Amino acid sequence: MNLLILSDTHIPARARDLPAPVWAAVDAADVVIHAGDWISVAALDALQARAARLVGVFGNNDGDELRARLPEVARVELSGVRFAVVHETGSSKGREKRCSAAYPDTDVLVFGHSHIPWDSTTVTGLRLLNPGSPTDRRRQPTHTWMTAEITAGALGPVTLHHL
Repeated sequence: MNLLILSDTHIPARARDLPAPVWAAVDAADVVIHAGDWISVAALDALQARAARLVGVFGNNDGDELRARLPEVARVELSGVRFAVVHETGSSKGREKRCSAAYPDTDVLVFGHSHIPWDSTTVTGLRLLNPGSPTDRRRQPTHTWMTAEITAGALGPVTLHHL
């Protein structure tokens, strides 16, 4: 199973649309995961229309319309791997311990908010993934997103893409 992992697209505030390589990744993915800060309902509608399957949450910059359509936390099992998706996890200091305690029945936690890519595994085995942002790099050198594979009931390679 091929996954595309996005967050903090901020459309149309930071970009008019997703970059072409991200749309190509949408087309190639079995599941698109978005960790919030869409900004516009049109961005959600466009991704929903094109993705084979979409799992998403609202972020702190998302208004009432998006909050009415998306949960704060999404939980989904994909090919035997238990995912949770949330926008914010708090400060990077103590993140792994906090998230392990908050998501004990989760294999992979996808989050956003900081626009800073993150990929780590806690002592409890929880994988933490933040794809950064494909449209608003802030203080990062590039715009980023992630792709991943699930094979035989386990999360396989995770790739951070740069634009």
